[in-house]
Amino acid sequence: MSKKKDKPEAGGFLIRGRPDLDRLANDHHVSDAAFEKRIKPLQETLQRLQQAYLGSRERAVIVLEGWDTAGKGGLVRRLGWTFDPRSFKVHSIAAPNAIEARQHYLQRFWERLPLHGQITVFDRSWYGRVLVERVENLTPETAWQRAYEEINAFERMLVDDGVRLVKLFLHISREEQAKRFRDRMENPLKRWKLSYEDFRNHALWDGYRAAIEEMVERTSTEAAPWHVIPSNDKPFSRLAAMEIIAGRLGQGVDVTPRELDAEFRYLAEKTLGDGNGG
Repeated sequence: MSKKKDKPEAGGFLIRGRPDLDRLANDHHVSDAAFEKRIKPLQETLQRLQQAYLGSRERAVIVLEGWDTAGKGGLVRRLGWTFDPRSFKVHSIAAPNAIEARQHYLQRFWERLPLHGQITVFDRSWYGRVLVERVENLTPETAWQRAYEEINAFERMLVDDGVRLVKLFLHISREEQAKRFRDRMENPLKRWKLSYEDFRNHALWDGYRAAIEEMVERTSTEAAPWHVIPSNDKPFSRLAAMEIIAGRLGQGVDVTPRELDAEFRYLAEKTLGDGNGG
């Protein structure tokens, strides 16, 4: 597959073909003042979209992948502050438990898909099969090689069934990751986030980079493309991600507030009065 240039879309980068992560521009910057100015209307848009989904057959899945320390947790928190938790679900994916390890690796994701009206985030996802399981030799090569087509088929079924699928990868440089590790080590309130595995994974950077580039090349499809977001600057990254989410979730969705049912309005006015002291 030939490599194409990164195309800016909705504040992020839509990738077709194999990306060269080492050459991906990662010098974007958004000031704190600009961030605060842009985030409020964006949050209002997302809130309107969530309300439009309620009572409809709309549903969405946000797949969130990225390097350690790239800002996945911060983005999830921003979304959590925006959406009503009653129809917004977050699944933080770790290693499969003893039962899941004996099942097909996609089964635990099928069971966590959103119902109609819901928006679901997978903080790490089924792509673990072609990332950590590949790099750490946790699964045979024949299995992770087969997984690309399995994942494409899985996502094609979701999209065909009406699921709005958004795939985001937060990319930081190796130097930026090292800096953030050091910051976490020196900050007592963030030190809990560090583990021996973080430093071991950092040493495996080249292996992960190759796996990520191949993952994007082989699974960024017309139906379910990847957005690789430069994330050395956290404010830029969060705005870009939320703009992409709003664009995909809002495509063709009428966010006009629903009119009150006449019978409902009559009952409310009878119970509460007409607001004029009546």
